[in-house]
Amino acid sequence: MTITHEARWVLDSAQKGISSLHYEESTGVIDPPLGAEDVLVEIHAVSLNYRDIAIAKGTSNAITLPIPPGGIIPASDGAGTVLSIGSAVAASAPEFKTGTKVITHMVPYLADAQMPGFADIAAGLGQGINGTLCRRGVFHYSSLVPFAGKLTFEEAATLTCSGLTAWNAVMGFPGREVKKGDWVLVQGTGGVSLAALQIAVSAGANVIATTSSDAKMERLLALGASHALNYKTEPNWGVEAKKLTPDARGVDHVVDVGGTGTLPQSLEAVREQGLITVAGGVAGYGEGGPAAMSALFRLCVFRGVLLGSRDMLRDAVTWFEEKGIKPALDDVVFELEDAVKGFERLERQEHFSKVVVKIR
Repeated sequence: MTITHEARWVLDSAQKGISSLHYEESTGVIDPPLGAEDVLVEIHAVSLNYRDIAIAKGTSNAITLPIPPGGIIPASDGAGTVLSIGSAVAASAPEFKTGTKVITHMVPYLADAQMPGFADIAAGLGQGINGTLCRRGVFHYSSLVPFAGKLTFEEAATLTCSGLTAWNAVMGFPGREVKKGDWVLVQGTGGVSLAALQIAVSAGANVIATTSSDAKMERLLALGASHALNYKTEPNWGVEAKKLTPDARGVDHVVDVGGTGTLPQSLEAVREQGLITVAGGVAGYGEGGPAAMSALFRLCVFRGVLLGSRDMLRDAVTWFEEKGIKPALDDVVFELEDAVKGFERLERQEHFSKVVVKIR
């Protein structure tokens, strides 16, 4: 019997956006030969990121995001079950056995504590090497971490990128981890912001969240936010956030995902010696934002984060499972065959938190 592949999505090298995504039906059950350090995983759920849209288009804020000439299986985030392991895995990573539940880490081959850079991420899942949007995938063991199963596969799949980035933002700065009684500001209802909200709330912090609609304000409060602000009706939301803190001293920690478009208000919100963690650029990466010298006049700390290490992902998984945090998911879940509709929903920004593809 000739076997080629399990069902999967492929992003072709034209990179013309969502139209460059093609679904390929399974031609049979595949058990590919594994490299000594490889793990065969049955994928049960995938979550999508704006990164996936940018890679499909080939550029992000003028940064070229090429893929291999033959195309690639897209997406980096996933959760599933180990089906088999390579000959060296038992000695190198004994935590992986047949039946182990796993979450992908975007960047393989790095030391467990090593922080990835842009080049590492570009070489990672869904861009430099095959990603997760398939029924079965082969991954180097360093691209996986186990989880106990207290999260559903759909929930676990959200931790690869946005969950890890949020953990790094909120808990990744030694000595400045968010703690009970702190005041934290998060922006919008994307995956990083909501994961940061949930982590901070579980640590006992008071969270102020911003959004563009009153309906989403109610959902933010339901997730544990102490206050929610509509930045459409409150354009000076940083000033308003500061007023909500004790004695209007300002927030202890801002998780900024907007970039140049939101940093001016983040500076308005932060307290003296507070921390602003820049974790994204949804509202712009280019010119027009405050200069780094703004930290001098506000007497605050700027910190940039980019994903996080494999050790950090392990810590985040443990925290979510031990605290019983249920990561926020979008209302609409897609099947593998209809995954392109998930990309379209994400691109139109109709989602709340994480768009998930369930693979039965």
